[in-house]
Amino acid sequence: MAKALKTAQTTTELLDATDIAILRLLQLNAKMTVKEISDQVHLSTSPVHERIKRMEQSGVIKQYATLVDNAKVNKGLMVICYVSLKQHDKKAGTKFIAYINELHEVIECYNISGEFDFMLKVVAADMEDYYNFHVNKLSQSENIGHVQSVFVMGIIKQTHVLVH
Repeated sequence: MAKALKTAQTTTELLDATDIAILRLLQLNAKMTVKEISDQVHLSTSPVHERIKRMEQSGVIKQYATLVDNAKVNKGLMVICYVSLKQHDKKAGTKFIAYINELHEVIECYNISGEFDFMLKVVAADMEDYYNFHVNKLSQSENIGHVQSVFVMGIIKQTHVLVH
């Protein structure tokens, strides 16, 4: 834990106000060119490019992604599934995680504390599609103890912006 904390502090200390400004711009539009970013942060393109490469290499920037409108790709139903396992040993947990990683309907998975062990964010075309996923895929995992499904009625806030 102390090592993880030290790494986080070291990375944070390496980011100055210009790095933060670059991150903010890239989070809002990852397709911005280095020239466009340099104009916004008042630096020439070479230092901006070097800063971006440094943040990529250090892991501050993990990846670039395209956010897709779920409804426009026939995945308009979003479900939060809380899952508890029957067994809680390392082997059983690792096997469940490997299984979940193969399910394309699961777009996010979190190991959580409390009554349930995992929280899954699942997308499906409609209720029938989700039912088929639940019965024919999720429930087929041999270690599933209990699943509670919560259907998302509306998205109030959805962002991936961490740095403001």
